[in-house]
Amino acid sequence: MVDATSPFATGIQFLDKLGVYEVLLPFLLIFTIVFAILEKSKIFGTEEVAGREMAKKNLNSMFAFVTAFIVVASSRLVAAVNEAIANLTILLLLGVSFLLLVGVFHTGKEEYKLEQPWRGIFMWLMFAGILAIFLHAIKTNDGTPWLYFAWGWIINNVDTGVSGAIILTIFIIFMMGYITKSEKGSSGDSKSDDHH
Repeated sequence: MVDATSPFATGIQFLDKLGVYEVLLPFLLIFTIVFAILEKSKIFGTEEVAGREMAKKNLNSMFAFVTAFIVVASSRLVAAVNEAIANLTILLLLGVSFLLLVGVFHTGKEEYKLEQPWRGIFMWLMFAGILAIFLHAIKTNDGTPWLYFAWGWIINNVDTGVSGAIILTIFIIFMMGYITKSEKGSSGDSKSDDHH
């Protein structure tokens, strides 16, 4: 347990009172993410700088700046961002801990990496974890997380035709994706055999 009178704890409390965690850090996070996406996608066009095509940094930075300010102005959005980022860190630590434990049994002769199907399984598990984290971070007007709201709706409507239709639709989409994926793989193999 950290002593509340220690200099570090006092410093963290001081930064909290200044609004660093509720204003400054969420602002920097949103600004960085939006600016990076705009720089990569070049939505606002490009300009030539020293003979190279570059994204328009002035428009990108202004849009990212305004977006970050709008997010920071909403206390509910800031609370959702802070909670989601904190829980994402736990998910990240879970993934790193798994890799550390698996690394104990690895010989070290070559780089360790997850192969299919394990990589796909863990990617889907991480995606489900991220979705659950954000659904828990976003609250309804009465303060109930959307995750609890959605889970309660599923439990209350599990006997109805709506849930059966949703499950059937998900199953059909999954099967269509699986069948078309296997067909693409087999056609790709046959094409490579034709070249030989």
